[in-house]
Amino acid sequence: MTAEPYRGTVTIASDRCKGCELCIAACPPRVLSMSDDVNESGYRYPLLAPGCIGCSLCHAVCPDFVFDVYRFPRPRAAEDGVTIARSPLPRTAGPQRLALG
Repeated sequence: MTAEPYRGTVTIASDRCKGCELCIAACPPRVLSMSDDVNESGYRYPLLAPGCIGCSLCHAVCPDFVFDVYRFPRPRAAEDGVTIARSPLPRTAGPQRLALG
């Protein structure tokens, strides 16, 4: 059984970041980069570019709990060209926030 493909996004609490850059190396699609600006504590913080897959590795390695991860089911194209979601959307239409301890 293969894992369902997802697309996702993260929110970044830049005010909590201490600039360790662990998230940058952990990101498989390489969509995180460090800002040139600094937060109120004087640290650079990550910025998100398009292409997040919602893998949650940034959240897993972050010692400062900077990331909240959201996943969206990736639609697939049916043979007749109609787009069908692989898994049913929750009753609250929108992203699913991952509960990551």
